[in-house]
Amino acid sequence: MHNPFRSEAEAYRFLLLTIGYFAAIVVASLVGGAWAGTVVFAGLTAAAVFWLLRRRTGDAPVRRAAVSHSTEDERRILVVANETVGGTELLRVIHARSEGVNEHVLVVCPALNSPLRHWTSDEDAARVGAQQRLDSSLARLAEAGVDARGQVGDGEPLQAIEDAVRTFGPDEIIISTHPEGRSQWLEKRLVERARERFEVDITHVVVDLAADSDEVRSGSGEST
Repeated sequence: MHNPFRSEAEAYRFLLLTIGYFAAIVVASLVGGAWAGTVVFAGLTAAAVFWLLRRRTGDAPVRRAAVSHSTEDERRILVVANETVGGTELLRVIHARSEGVNEHVLVVCPALNSPLRHWTSDEDAARVGAQQRLDSSLARLAEAGVDARGQVGDGEPLQAIEDAVRTFGPDEIIISTHPEGRSQWLEKRLVERARERFEVDITHVVVDLAADSDEVRSGSGEST
């Protein structure tokens, strides 16, 4: 399910406008009768349709160039991942990209939520879960010698990327997903949409958590 709102504040404004919409129709009907209520309904509905059409047109992809904050010997790497944030392949790629440079790595974990909880603005559990996965990933990166920091991002991954691009100014973005067929991000064309929107090198890393788990079990068996 696609949430048409970019933030909780936007959803709240929509709720207030909806209440005002119906209130205006009811008041017009009570004061001027059914005919007045119909006129107000038609006018407000036409205005709402016009606004939605303009909003949809305004949402067409616009390529944005990230303003890099790096000096000559630095490389700023933005990593975006959720459930795959601790995957072995992702950690390997981050470590490889960090070799030989003064790296600044920011790992963003979007607080993905169920549609119902998102629409009711119940994001606490999603943010807690994202923070736990993020902490685990940062610990593994530290063990690999990569100095990284992290933050929980917006529940909409593309918005989370845009927020980080604006404040972090990356030289490269790494997006980590599940394999094809198991990834909602791939179903929603997140990687393609990010490449359409941002003028930054974007690397797509596929993490198979089942394979990671099999490798861990195999390694444990060999060591005993």
